[in-house]
Amino acid sequence: MQDSQLASVIEPILASHGLELDSLDVTPVGKRSILRITVDGDGPSGRGPLLDDIASASSAISAALDESTAVGNSPYTLEVSSRGVSKPLTEAKHYRRNTGRLVKLNLADETLTGRIQEVADDTVTIEIDGTQRVIALADITKAVVQVELNRPADDFDGEDD
Repeated sequence: MQDSQLASVIEPILASHGLELDSLDVTPVGKRSILRITVDGDGPSGRGPLLDDIASASSAISAALDESTAVGNSPYTLEVSSRGVSKPLTEAKHYRRNTGRLVKLNLADETLTGRIQEVADDTVTIEIDGTQRVIALADITKAVVQVELNRPADDFDGEDD
């Protein structure tokens, strides 16, 4: 299996479902391979893809790969999933899709934890203890969403209380 051939089959299908290819990994496991596709996208509310969108795209990808020569003759297992919260935020769109969420940011000389308030092309505004701070995306060495089990109610989730 060649990643470039697989991507040429997969990317148009994802685009037709409003999704983007985030990563593509092929891992040999004995006589089989595991084809892991990680997707991202805005979704209807701009906060990421919905499970139904991923399931629909997964079915279409499976059918297309069955018809394609990109996978060859070897058996494989297809896994399609979203980025999840454990993947680092690396682009402005990742920060935008996580507006309102708590993030841990590693900068060259400090580590900050705050809530994403606003995102521009090259900056992110986070709130730390009631104070807003604008940080250049280029200054962030690593950013990860923090899981909150008792997330406070906010205006970012788009749901009524």
